[in-house]
Parts: sequence; structure tokens; C-alpha cells
Amino acid sequence: MRLTIRTNIAMRSLMTCAMNPSKILRKSEIAAACGVSEAHLGLVIHQLAQTGFLETLRGRNGGIRLRVAPAEISVGRVFRIFEANTPFAECFSAHDNKCPLSSTCRLKGVLDTALEAFYAALDPVSLEDLTCENEGLGRILSMSRPTCQPLETSPLTS
Repeated sequence: MRLTIRTNIAMRSLMTCAMNPSKILRKSEIAAACGVSEAHLGLVIHQLAQTGFLETLRGRNGGIRLRVAPAEISVGRVFRIFEANTPFAECFSAHDNKCPLSSTCRLKGVLDTALEAFYAALDPVSLEDLTCENEGLGRILSMSRPTCQPLETSPLTS
């Protein structure tokens, strides 16, 4: 099984927001931290906002932040939303199924069961489970910037 790029970007974006709970993040910051293009990220952010995971704020001080607590975001739900329009195999597509075995093949049923087990394993996992006390992830995704320190100056001697 291989996840779509959109699902991967969605999870990276959500993790970035969860690791920076008191900050409104800019799309460019998330793109840089997650190693993704701003164009792809924009589409994903739109869908995350439409589904209620993210809040987008417009204006000069605008940006992105989580709309709900990380504990309330199920990884399985995110995956289902982003993978819903991508058939697992040709026979899963009502429109594009040209498989000559479809009428008698038992593989679709087995794959369907396996796919549901995959999502069932992800359902109880929350965004909080992935990010809480994850210091390594915090080092990578933290958007806190060091404050500027004045340069030390030495007195000029003549």
C-alpha cells in the first residue's frame, strides 16, 4: 500500500501545527519545515480547513492553526478523507473498473477487509499520540525563532 502525497502532506501539516500550538503559522513556514511545495500545501490546507481540522486566518497577521485539539484528530479519519477518492485497486473504482475477473474474483473482498483493518488500526491514533512529548519532532518542526541579541560592541580606543 502506498499513501498519496496529499495524505502525507496533510499529516505533516497537522503535526507542524500541533508542535506549534501557540503560533499562527504561515504556509511558507510549513512548506519549508515539511519539505513540500507551497502549491501542493495550499490545496491540502484548503481541504484540511474545509473538513474542520485547520483554521485559516486572513490578513497581514494571518496564517494557519489547528481548529481542534490534537487529541480530537484521528489519524484514521484524516487518512479516510484524503484517500477516499483514490481507489485501492482498479476493481474498487465504479467508473474505471475494466478488470475481466471482477465478476468472480475474491481478491477484492480480501483487499477490502485488509483496507478496513488498516483504517481500524489508525482510528484510535490521534495527532496528540504522534506529537505529544516527541522531542525529536519538536526540534524539526518548531517554529520558534530565537530573539535577536544585540551585537556586543567593544569600546573604540584611539
